Amino acid sequence: MHRTIAAVVMVLLASSAAAQHEHHGGGEALGRVSFPTSCAAGVQPDIDRAAAMLHSFWFAAAEKAFDAVATKDPGCAMAHWGVAMTLWGNPFVRQPIPAERERAGLAAAERALALASKASHREQMYIGAVAALWRGADSLDHLARLARHEQAMKALYEAHPDDTEAAVFYARAIIANAPPTDLEFKRQLFAATLLEPLFEKQPDHPGLAHYIIHTFDAPQLAAHGLSAARRYAAIAPAAPHALHMPSHIFTRLGYWDESIETNRRSAAAEPDSNAAAHPNDYMVYAYLQQGRDGEAARVVARSREAADRYYGGILGYNAVAMPARYALERSAWKEAAALPVPSKAAAFVMAVSRFARAVGAARSGDRTQATADIAELDALRDSLTARKETYWATIVEAQRLAAAAWVAHAEGNDAGAVRLAQQAAQLEETVEKHPVTPGPLLPARELEGDLLMELGRPALALRSYEATLVREPRRARALFGAARAADLSGKTATARAHYGELSRLMDRADASRVERKIAREFLSRRP
Repeated sequence: MHRTIAAVVMVLLASSAAAQHEHHGGGEALGRVSFPTSCAAGVQPDIDRAAAMLHSFWFAAAEKAFDAVATKDPGCAMAHWGVAMTLWGNPFVRQPIPAERERAGLAAAERALALASKASHREQMYIGAVAALWRGADSLDHLARLARHEQAMKALYEAHPDDTEAAVFYARAIIANAPPTDLEFKRQLFAATLLEPLFEKQPDHPGLAHYIIHTFDAPQLAAHGLSAARRYAAIAPAAPHALHMPSHIFTRLGYWDESIETNRRSAAAEPDSNAAAHPNDYMVYAYLQQGRDGEAARVVARSREAADRYYGGILGYNAVAMPARYALERSAWKEAAALPVPSKAAAFVMAVSRFARAVGAARSGDRTQATADIAELDALRDSLTARKETYWATIVEAQRLAAAAWVAHAEGNDAGAVRLAQQAAQLEETVEKHPVTPGPLLPARELEGDLLMELGRPALALRSYEATLVREPRRARALFGAARAADLSGKTATARAHYGELSRLMDRADASRVERKIAREFLSRRP
């Protein structure tokens, strides 16, 4: 079934992409954006093109395009607005801006303000909104300035309700400022009321497709983003990020073939496909859910060559997560325990390796190493807390608790182990996943299921595995755990259902994956 869906989707993408090549000269397919300004008439197509790049987070190309506009029309304030918007980068990652970029972004915003007197009222409001992002960095952190930017965009949207771009950028700000602790997704759902009606009228707008995907990037909402996901790569196939973004929805629905294909295209569109850490991590995750370990290993090996250039930033997570996932998803505990820890990396990046090492060591009998890595997780959590990076501090603490549960079990403290595993799962489930990652390295609730199985409590383990599958659909380890737990609990029909889904999921799995063999042997028995 999923192969058929993937084939149909790829045909639609290819045919639609061909049509989109008419939107811009030079063979670029970026979608349709109309962003009228008071700049010289001759640069208006260039502004539209640069805005399309900005909407697809093709930041380096967008910055060059806006700079070129400023060269052609030195009095164009909106060219500098575009540079300032581009330099902020991805607002959804909610990470601090590097100092050098802070200076460059503020300079671009100030240049736009200096030219704003000749701009229209609408343009002046855009420029004020981007200045709200960059001004006051000495007294306000990046999240406070994002919130201030949203308020400025709201005022612009209300003053110019017929301006599509005002609505799009306002909705983008609303989503960017959605707290990861809001599991009712109130802000995202409000943003959807702005974006979806516009997408019906402008189905070739890259920003509308892009931000709708971010709006619905949660298991409970993902089905609503499927139409945008299936269209976006065809709207703007020239932009590497546009080719990747559909996989946010595909991952949430467990559509692994589609995720692999769109991330492969995204990585191939980058100057160095091996350095495309973000799409490659999503691709590795999808391959591992299908048991296609050889394919995953090849991506991990290629990505290792370029990993060190990312360790200091947000993409360091993806670079370090790939080898960690490769070990953990295969339950290769000694392999996980031997993972290196990157130097000069952000705290949340180092925590990826420390967590994998701690769980791997604890589950392969090395309590000394596991305890040392857990102590490092403790220190990393404290450093994140001190820097007010609350989201990552929460994730790292959940990782620490989950790893500590396995050390407690190894020490014979099973009651304490279960308590720690439950605390880890409960804490992890207080926040949604970060958009940088396709999913947790190993969900804490899934690890709780593993522990309960080891303790001979399959009925409780089944509950944990099935709860995992609600948040992370069609996860291979959770499906296998749920099937085994159901079988041992005497719930044959439930076991058959889970084994059936696992067998279909792993129909192309490597021979080394015993899950497929076990599933097929179970299904071959008479009901």
